Amino acid sequence: MLLTITTTHQPATDLGYLLHKNPARLQTLEVAAGHAHIFYPEATAERCTAALLLDLDPIGLVRNHRGPAGEGFALEQYVNDRPYVASSFLSAALAKAFNTAMNGTCKDRPELPDTLLPLEATVAVVPAAGAEQLHRLFGPLGYAVEAEAHPLDPTVPAWGAGRYFTLRLRHPARRLRDLLSHLYVLLPVLDRGDKHYWINQAEAEKLLLRGAGWLPEHPEREFITRRYLRNLAQYVNPTLARLLAADEPASDDTETAAIGGAEAAGEPAPADEKTQKLHALRLDRVTEEIQRLGAQRVLDLGCGEGQLVRRLLRLPQIEHILALDVSWQELQRAQQRLHVAEMPPRQRERLTLTQGSLLYHDPRLAGYDAAAVVEVIEHLDESRLATFEQVVFARARPGAVLVTTPNADYNQRYETLSAGQFRHHDHRFEWTRAQFEAWAAGVAARHGYRLRVEPLGPPDAEVGAPSQLAVFER
Repeated sequence: MLLTITTTHQPATDLGYLLHKNPARLQTLEVAAGHAHIFYPEATAERCTAALLLDLDPIGLVRNHRGPAGEGFALEQYVNDRPYVASSFLSAALAKAFNTAMNGTCKDRPELPDTLLPLEATVAVVPAAGAEQLHRLFGPLGYAVEAEAHPLDPTVPAWGAGRYFTLRLRHPARRLRDLLSHLYVLLPVLDRGDKHYWINQAEAEKLLLRGAGWLPEHPEREFITRRYLRNLAQYVNPTLARLLAADEPASDDTETAAIGGAEAAGEPAPADEKTQKLHALRLDRVTEEIQRLGAQRVLDLGCGEGQLVRRLLRLPQIEHILALDVSWQELQRAQQRLHVAEMPPRQRERLTLTQGSLLYHDPRLAGYDAAAVVEVIEHLDESRLATFEQVVFARARPGAVLVTTPNADYNQRYETLSAGQFRHHDHRFEWTRAQFEAWAAGVAARHGYRLRVEPLGPPDAEVGAPSQLAVFER
């Protein structure tokens, strides 16, 4: 079985530093039931490819490891696809060969592990229940997925395609350690969960470690967890519970003053703002814009407990709302607070509450008139905003997008907010008016939207309003 990783980053030979493997020489490692060979078919400043070739001994597999699940015939222990098809064997070899890169360590070039690289990975071959399964697993992670099916028998075309595919993944800007972690987790998942070693709590911890930062938000996280842990309930259920807990970001829905969350954290609001409910003001303004636009099908992206949904359901023009949140607990609270179970059937048909992430392509988001993204972007790492942009503006492409975020210029008006401190502990950044307008203008220009930016909340002559709204119209 063969894995290749290619980059055209300049200089492309930086891949050798990241993998901690010298492109000038062949390296061989002893792994379970065989050997792993690491070499570079090409290594120039323009393009570099690293290859991991896993050579397993079929006899050694039988002597030292479990055979395939369910022995269909007497020789199945010896005649099977285990030496040739990507599986937990390749995943384990990946961890052993590139452990330093997976951990994001590069002694000689410490800045490289966080560098976004154009990457292409090819795995020959993977087992899958159709190309759609490969798209479901890797597509939400932002990859362009190609699945080349192989015939069951080239000499008998009538038999059609088999269950094996050459998998190619491409991403224009991905950290290498993220790619390696995705492969480490998902290759055993594809292989029917038939891992070659015992499943125990240590394996659950590995899944949580390698899945940190992406698995809690993946739409197939339950399927991935069950297959990775071979459906063993004593490990699957607690692991899923921990993923759900990791998935739940802090919400700004409790914000009752212009400080955007500091009051909830014990910070007093200024006297002239105590009667203001900034979050309610944001929601009311977004609702007014949606009404003005005449939008009938609306996305509420990052819906939280459903405060915007409640307002939108009061508009007769609204035919359907798709309210999405990454947190299952938030969606459950939204169901309770909106009294979904008690809604009349026609009202219930107007609303879909669903789990999902704004960092992964989701075909359900296409075909809507407007999308509301209220106090969400500041909870994302700035490095992931490009992915958010692709998901919302390039792929979903609603007729209008309304984005609100705090105005960092206003923070100096809060005496209890130290310099450089954010309004909410879960904020990853807060933008000034100039920064927000620059980002919004770039997004609008790249995706064919008209842009209007306006203040939200009582304005201050020097630092502006406490919050800000960008209205994108296609």
